[in-house]
Amino acid sequence: MNECIDTILQRKSIRSYLSTPIPEREKQLVLDAMLRAPTAGNQMLYSIVDVESAELKSRLAETCDHQAFIAEAPWVLVFLADFQRMFDFFRFSDVDSLVQAGSAPETKPQEADLLLAACDALIAAQTAVVAAESLGIGSCYVGDIMENYEIHRRLLDLPPYAVPITMICFGYPTEQQRSRPLTPRLPQEIIVAKNSYHRLTPKEAEGLYDANLSSTPQFLTGAHNYGQHTYLRKFSSDFMEEMRRSVRTMLAHWQK
Repeated sequence: MNECIDTILQRKSIRSYLSTPIPEREKQLVLDAMLRAPTAGNQMLYSIVDVESAELKSRLAETCDHQAFIAEAPWVLVFLADFQRMFDFFRFSDVDSLVQAGSAPETKPQEADLLLAACDALIAAQTAVVAAESLGIGSCYVGDIMENYEIHRRLLDLPPYAVPITMICFGYPTEQQRSRPLTPRLPQEIIVAKNSYHRLTPKEAEGLYDANLSSTPQFLTGAHNYGQHTYLRKFSSDFMEEMRRSVRTMLAHWQK
């Protein structure tokens, strides 16, 4: 087995960590690998906030949907979609003179710039996750960093064109976490289609996520199957409504 492929195939989310700190040399190796991640036009439209403060970790544990493991993680990185650095670069390069001379239109970062920067940030994040895994360091993505934008903007001192896209907690897994089985994934034929998009059929929908269920599943009140349960628990939940509200605010701020 190829060692890199084996590392990827065995990776799982880790939410409980040993108290052992991650050595600085290991952190630097992860960051070195991350900085080699593919990026649009070699612009590197992302930034990282390395959360060292225990107080800040504890605050993020509350603002990111009350997840205590965030406060306990030895290493926490917040990945930002960042066009602020590029926009400042333009300003320091006196792009205004081009605009005033009529050589270029006056343009601010827009939706496409945000999506491109988000792609850069997530590619870098996944590269860091794989690099950490190869060193025996577990990790867990926290998408809830996109909630409570106003709070996170203040906590992390974020300028207008730098927004949180994901947060990753890193740490050495406990024995219980290490021995936990891999989470099942959907079969390849559901995910990979040839030449054009494949819509889910009623037959394919039957039992699609049954592998996620326990032997005695308990659905939320009113739900009669896992699809209804998922709709209630995730898609129409309070935390998803908060994420949607927060991202709308983020977009409005970005487009000012």
